[in-house]
Amino acid sequence: MPERKLTKKERFFSFLNKLFFLTVGPFVAAFALEVFLVPNNIIDGGIVGVSIIVSYLTKINLGLLIFFINIPFFLLAFNKIGKKFVLQTFYAIGMLSLALNIFTTHHMPVTHDLLLSTVFGGIILGTGVGLVLKNEGSLDGTEIMSLVLSKKFGFSVGEWIMLFNIFIYGAAGLVFGWNKAMYAVLTYFIAFRVIDIVLEGLNSAKSIEIISDKAYEIGDELLEKLDIGVTYLHGIGGYSRSEKVIIYCVVSRLELAKMKEIIKNIDPRAFITIVDVHEAYGGRIRGGNK
Repeated sequence: MPERKLTKKERFFSFLNKLFFLTVGPFVAAFALEVFLVPNNIIDGGIVGVSIIVSYLTKINLGLLIFFINIPFFLLAFNKIGKKFVLQTFYAIGMLSLALNIFTTHHMPVTHDLLLSTVFGGIILGTGVGLVLKNEGSLDGTEIMSLVLSKKFGFSVGEWIMLFNIFIYGAAGLVFGWNKAMYAVLTYFIAFRVIDIVLEGLNSAKSIEIISDKAYEIGDELLEKLDIGVTYLHGIGGYSRSEKVIIYCVVSRLELAKMKEIIKNIDPRAFITIVDVHEAYGGRIRGGNK
């Protein structure tokens, strides 16, 4: 079946939705920087971290530094990644620069406790960056450069980002002291985990595969007692070469213990694999496939 094209109205509202989050995300990130991190000399990774260090040493406006240092990366990405992504990134970083100046004007540091600043700054920063990434933008040119370099030299994007950040956090240690540099690394780790949550969601569902000689009996019990959908897959045992029936289903975290109990009562020797599910679409999301 051919994919249905979006109407003009749907495209317009999709554009407004994306623009909204590309505006809110930078303001959230700027709040974290100006309220928690920058007043305590705790940096973020990437271009933002470089800009914080340069701003501290030269007293140049942080928002302007972030914007202008990122410009070469816009130009680098324009033909490599796509005009749409670059324009959205350009807009998002412009909003970040604006928001930083707004928050700087109001001088709003909440706490000078380094641990509290690190934790809450990392959580809020990760939320803001995650909102931008989820809507096809970016707040950091090092990601763009890492993507280009990974295609040319073979190392992964993550490896390039890690390499850049080693130098950036090393510089932070020399400028602000190694204690602050270690807090900065912790901030980066917290923000990184929060970005994953924003991108993938808080879905606590589990994808389950069950291999058992009593597959249909187990499937019937799951349908009846947990009211979840199951799908039967067919495979062949690698050692026995005999046909096997595999049950596939998706359950919530709360249903997992009950499911294990049902399986154990029917076939204690059943083989079970459990995998986290971040997102599920269509059909009975809660219970998997029918």
